[in-house]
Amino acid sequence: MYQGAPVVLASQSPRRKQLLEQANIPFTIQVADTDESFPADMPIPDVPVYIARQKAVVIAALTSPEKIIIAADTVVVLDDTIIGKPRDREDAIRILTALSGREHRVITGVVIRNAEKEVAFSKETGVFFNPLTQEQIAFYVDAFKPYDKAGAYAIQEWIGAVAIDKIEGCFYNVMGLPVSRVVEELEKF
Repeated sequence: MYQGAPVVLASQSPRRKQLLEQANIPFTIQVADTDESFPADMPIPDVPVYIARQKAVVIAALTSPEKIIIAADTVVVLDDTIIGKPRDREDAIRILTALSGREHRVITGVVIRNAEKEVAFSKETGVFFNPLTQEQIAFYVDAFKPYDKAGAYAIQEWIGAVAIDKIEGCFYNVMGLPVSRVVEELEKF
C-alpha cells in the first residue's frame, strides 16, 4: 500500500482517477492547458510519453517540489496511424467503422516525477475488435458519446463487452493507465 509523498494526478480523466482510487493511492488532481502536439517525425511509440511529459512539467511548475506528479497520455494506433479523439458524431462513426473487425494498438505513456527524479515509460496493448454493424456503431456513439476518448471508445463500456474479441496486454492500459506499473514505480520514489 502506497504511503509515500503526496501524489498529484495531472489528468481530468475520470478513468485514470478511478484506477488510482482502486489502487488505494491518495491523490489530488491538478490540470492545466498543455500543448498536446508532437514532432511529425517522432516515432509513434514515443508520442504518448512526450505528451505526458509536457503535462507533468507544467503541473510540476505549479506544485511544491516534494509532490509526485503522475501524467499520462493514451493513443490508439491503427495501421501505423494515430487515431485521436473524434471531432463529432460522424468522426466517431468513421473511427469505429475503421476499427471494426481489426486489431489496433493502445499505447499509454506515463511520466512520474518530482523535483529530483523522473520515470517515464509506455505500455502497449493489442485490442481485437469483432466486426460491428453500422447499427451497433451508431447505437454506441449515440448512447455513450465517446467524444473525449482516443479511438472513440472506452473498453469498460458497452462496446467493450460486445465488440472486443480479445486483448493482448494490460486491460487497464486500454482504460488509460497501466496502474500496476504506476504503483510499482511509485513505490520507488
